Amino acid sequence: MRRSGTHRAPRSWSGVRPAGPAAQSYPPPVAEAHGGGPAGGGELIPPWLVRGLELARSRLRGDAPVDEFGFDRELTETVLAAPLRPLVEHWFRVDVRGLEHVPGTGGALVAANHSGTLPVDALVTQVVLLDRHPAHRPLRLLAGDLVFELPLLGSLARRSGATLARREDAERLLAHGELVGVFPEGYKGLGKPWAERYQLRRFGRGGFVASALRTGRPIVPCAIVGAEEIYPMIADAAPLARLLGLPYFPVTPTFPWLGPLGLVPLPSKWLIEFLPAVQTAGYGPEAADDPGLVAELTARVRDAVAESLARLLDERGPAFG
Repeated sequence: MRRSGTHRAPRSWSGVRPAGPAAQSYPPPVAEAHGGGPAGGGELIPPWLVRGLELARSRLRGDAPVDEFGFDRELTETVLAAPLRPLVEHWFRVDVRGLEHVPGTGGALVAANHSGTLPVDALVTQVVLLDRHPAHRPLRLLAGDLVFELPLLGSLARRSGATLARREDAERLLAHGELVGVFPEGYKGLGKPWAERYQLRRFGRGGFVASALRTGRPIVPCAIVGAEEIYPMIADAAPLARLLGLPYFPVTPTFPWLGPLGLVPLPSKWLIEFLPAVQTAGYGPEAADDPGLVAELTARVRDAVAESLARLLDERGPAFG
């Protein structure tokens, strides 16, 4: 669903615009965000880049409307998401189903499979919910420590709404009504070899389920098909990974052989499906301390994702067709 209009809603507790009817017309239409217009643009510098420079100047002056985690919604929508939109719409041709299962307001946890060597799947899911959900909901990603240790990338991740993948942060976001994204397979899913594509790894130890139980928020399983093929990982240069302090060092058909060109993702066809939510409100916060229940709900979420992946893979057919 495309955005309609440029009305700006009042800010919420965190300094960001609340989801809901008042936010449905914000942010500006995708065509405008791309730099296009009624006549297709024609400007030497796209409007989103001009606006980005203006925002950069204002941030340098300290005029940053951010929440306690550093999330800057306007910068995210106007600048950070802009280069990803052509990938979503034209390169990956992302087909999205089940958006009605993602609440328009209130806290919820989106739990998805993870793959692709680089976390492009997380960024694509973030853009999809921002652009196509009726309430244009920001997805507050939970990321590993490594993301925030990298120069510049860590700061940009904070600005885009990401935070450390730890219980306290997740539960605070959920309690304040934010949509939180978690990829329970972690680096083991992200860095799995090509020969094991679409084979789900363990969904952690159920920490995301415990956080949902403590806050009484629903868990929305999410299946992503397409990310496995963008950087087919044929080997892991483990000694180099250890030297650089990385969880793995991918070797693909194009990287590192083609240098920077090897970072261009292959144009696989993507399908993303949000599944009916697993409700947790009826259990009570103390249920988070029940290992049996946590394991049961974790398995339920993982099984839902696995079943959806199998169905979507069969429906999609060839990845590059």
